[in-house]
Amino acid sequence: MRAIVVNGRAMPIPGGGCVADLVEALGHTGKRIAVELNGDIVPRGRYRDVALNAGDHIEIVIAVGGG
Repeated sequence: MRAIVVNGRAMPIPGGGCVADLVEALGHTGKRIAVELNGDIVPRGRYRDVALNAGDHIEIVIAVGGG
């Protein structure tokens, strides 16, 4: 199995294999999020261009409003 680590948990690479596919698979499409791939922030406009590879470490942070 080709696996990645997302927020500390191993999971298979989603079909298509790009950051946008991962965001969609996790149900975060349209949410205000930040994605870090192996220590580097991935700009939202590049989610479809950035491929995921076995062993990659991804951190996803969801912005929550409050006051």
